[in-house]
Amino acid sequence: MAEYQNIFTQVQVGGAPEMGLVEGVDLSNRTKGTTNWTLLGWFGNAQIGPIYLGGWGTVSLISGVLWFMTIGAWFWYEAGFNPAVFMRDLFYLSLDAPDAKYGLGVPRDAEGIMWFIASFFMFVAVWSWWIRTYTRAAALGMGKHTAWAFLSAIWLWMVLGFIRPILMGSWSEAVPYGIFTHLDWTNNFSLTYGNLFYNPFHGLSIAFLYGSALLFAMHGATILAVSRFGGDRELEQIVDRGTAAERAALFWRWTMGFNATMEGIHRWAWWFGVLVTLTGGIGILLSGTVVDNWYVWAQVHGYAPVN
Repeated sequence: MAEYQNIFTQVQVGGAPEMGLVEGVDLSNRTKGTTNWTLLGWFGNAQIGPIYLGGWGTVSLISGVLWFMTIGAWFWYEAGFNPAVFMRDLFYLSLDAPDAKYGLGVPRDAEGIMWFIASFFMFVAVWSWWIRTYTRAAALGMGKHTAWAFLSAIWLWMVLGFIRPILMGSWSEAVPYGIFTHLDWTNNFSLTYGNLFYNPFHGLSIAFLYGSALLFAMHGATILAVSRFGGDRELEQIVDRGTAAERAALFWRWTMGFNATMEGIHRWAWWFGVLVTLTGGIGILLSGTVVDNWYVWAQVHGYAPVN
């Protein structure tokens, strides 16, 4: 069977569904049934369910749907209630932040009001889901690593949509809700503040982004390569190092002189992932509030050419 485990296949074990903890847990909050989906099993666990929604999950789900529907309603209005135009222009439609003339005040135009409503629902949805991740980890006796990692992503989102606009004194600084307009906003932001490539925190964010991709690819490849020796049972290899951990470590010591441990690689990956949005948020927050032109700033600090 081990010979059938390669890059493209995964052994899927069939059996009774795993229902999780049942003692000291309110089972009425969970869905009762489960199902198996072979396609999902190629990438992870094929079992779907049981699902626990709970209070915070319900609030987040409802708010997320209302956020999505609010934006969709505005797009439908922009398309003139014409389904053909809606489908044709979907990537170009946009719900923009209030005009700069309103500052941090409540806008009077319909688009500004709709942006406010959508942003409120998104705020509630995201933070409710964060509370959900924290409380579910606490209920299972887990560490809060997932919640703190999610909080780093929320930091960047908060900077873009709330913290920086407030510091700049205008909601117009926030990112619009739209596909191409979101990309346009990013491009214009870089042009406005003298090219983000000269923003050192932007550079750090990109370095951690590429580093995360490299680390996860290296780790995933390593575990798949030694799965025939039980490498996928990483906890066992952490506390009782076996042939899989030995071979993996020796491979990396042979190829680059250094190896992370079976536990340490996850700490490397966690920090690299968290630092992508943490440093990115800092870079965005400083743009316009502290530094008006990153190219000029880089010239002053000696790493951009002086004309």
